Amino acid sequence: MFNEPENMNSQNGALIAITANDFKAEVLESNLPVLVEFWAPWSRPCQVFDSVLRELAGACAGKVKVVKVNADDSLDLSLWYEIQSVPTLLCFVRGNPGLRIVGTATKEAILAKLEPLSQ
Repeated sequence: MFNEPENMNSQNGALIAITANDFKAEVLESNLPVLVEFWAPWSRPCQVFDSVLRELAGACAGKVKVVKVNADDSLDLSLWYEIQSVPTLLCFVRGNPGLRIVGTATKEAILAKLEPLSQ
């Protein structure tokens, strides 16, 4: 499923940053599964994890959308989805969270967990 070359990223290697105002349209109403990273700019693990997310966005282009939500700036979303630590990844399928990964992980580990959700 995720066999496309890294440079085939429709997001051009840039992660889409969304806010609470964009969340419904970009995540809950998306036809594709959406991997959402809740992050904070002060978090060193989030800064390090950014390169893994960029690789994921490239590997998943056209199959899974990858976006970022600043957990501090979107406190209502963070509370609603019970974000207690950053980074936290939530994968939404047809508007419902179907996967939660707290902390960092390798690209391969995340792809393995996404595989069943994106079919």
